[in-house]
Amino acid sequence: MDPLEQFLPQVWFIILGLFLFLYILLDGFDLGIGILSLTASTEERRSILMTSLGNVWDANETWLVLMGGALFGAFPLAYGTVLNALYIPAVMMIVGLILRAVAFEFRENADRKFFWNLAFGVGSFLAALGQGFALGTVFEGIAVDEAGHFIGGMWDWLSWRSILVALTLIQGYVLIGSTYLVMKTTGELQQTHYKTAKLATWTTLIGAVLITIGTPIFYEQVRSRLFEPPLLYVFAAIPILGGILVWCLWQSLQQGKERSPFVWTMLIFLLSFLGLGLIIFPYIIPPQITIYQAAASPSALVFMIVFIGFLIPIMLFYNIYNYVVFRGKISSEHYGE
Repeated sequence: MDPLEQFLPQVWFIILGLFLFLYILLDGFDLGIGILSLTASTEERRSILMTSLGNVWDANETWLVLMGGALFGAFPLAYGTVLNALYIPAVMMIVGLILRAVAFEFRENADRKFFWNLAFGVGSFLAALGQGFALGTVFEGIAVDEAGHFIGGMWDWLSWRSILVALTLIQGYVLIGSTYLVMKTTGELQQTHYKTAKLATWTTLIGAVLITIGTPIFYEQVRSRLFEPPLLYVFAAIPILGGILVWCLWQSLQQGKERSPFVWTMLIFLLSFLGLGLIIFPYIIPPQITIYQAAASPSALVFMIVFIGFLIPIMLFYNIYNYVVFRGKISSEHYGE
């Protein structure tokens, strides 16, 4: 294989991984807060939760759009095959995101907010559930022919393993949403989300442990890689580091820290994402089609790198600027019924 034909797909695998990680991290706490809004005991509390997202949620979702466009341009075969295999989870996610967006805007001007509150919470749950099923299906593998075209059934994405991944991802979103609210709120509402963060820490940990144990048992192609040096030592270190990060997160919650729980949760997400990337690489459609087979032409990949090279700094600046300008606590003084 020509060195350029090997190097460029690897670069784009990393770029897509970056986009996906930023989306899961940033829109993850959005979705987590949306799910938590279903449990808010009063309209005032729900208003504070939604106000905490008011100036950042739309910027967070731009990473999903960018990732979809980049996947289409860099790995067109994977784009068509994955969307075909994940049609129902993708529709589930899109419907959820539409419900969230519409509810967020209409709720502000509605006299009766119950329907829009429900739509926002249910939309957040649906979007997270669809993403979890998609992640679980890609992790488990997609049935394709030699050309990389999907040959499975409509319900291949639904299995007990994909359900476990989906539920764990939802709990992870609730965890990062809770730690974000600990950082943004005060008083009794903050104490409530210390409790939800602690609960979500345990439920996320249980799901992660089950996935970690089940992966080498049920996935032969993964098992053969997990137990071969030098990857054996890398994968052995990930659960150890994960346990340390979870302990640090728990301690920060127990001590009533405000910012460090969110930081520890981000590091847990990063470690989990790196582990997933190492397991999947070099496949873009596990377990058969590699990034080299699915990649676009080298000239197209180079052209896109030049374009993305200008776009990434702009988007990062836009996101960072949003968070810097709208930093600080949210209280009842910041919203209006």
